[in-house]
Amino acid sequence: MNDNIHTRYLENQFLIAMPQMLDPYFTNTVTYLWKHNEEGALGIVINKPLKACVADIFAELDIICSTENSLFRERPVLAGGPVERDKGFIIHDAGQQWESSIEVTSEITICTSRTILQDIANGSGPENYLVALGCAGWEAGQLEREITENTWLTIPANAELIFSDNYNGKAKAAAGLLGIDLQQISPEAGHS
Repeated sequence: MNDNIHTRYLENQFLIAMPQMLDPYFTNTVTYLWKHNEEGALGIVINKPLKACVADIFAELDIICSTENSLFRERPVLAGGPVERDKGFIIHDAGQQWESSIEVTSEITICTSRTILQDIANGSGPENYLVALGCAGWEAGQLEREITENTWLTIPANAELIFSDNYNGKAKAAAGLLGIDLQQISPEAGHS
């Protein structure tokens, strides 16, 4: 078996928290897993809005908007995970590149650049994006153990759901892609 395929098989996947999730940070979350290898995994929670909005991030970083656009006040910043909470991560549609861009797929790129935020404020950034503070991380083998313990459902990610602004409905929609209703799943884990 190609070792590279084995160690990267969960990249570009959604992790859907199962009802028995014990970690309160991840209860009812959908995490976009963008990196997975023999050293561990990294993801960004895509459905946990903070009270802050993108306009607040612009103000904090002294980024001036070229237009008076109320959309920046309506677009929330997400709690991307409990790791590096003071670091911003931008998931955006592929096409344009910035100095810290990491292309995950032909459709999705992750970036941590201040420049992308300036371009978004000026109207020259990506069409689809979300801004998150922090990320989720797993040590080598940790995520695989959690999946074996029925902590997460996995499903291939899709851009439409990543960029959806229906944050409360993302977990249900992601599980629905598998034909599963999370409300119907027993919180008791078991193996046959």
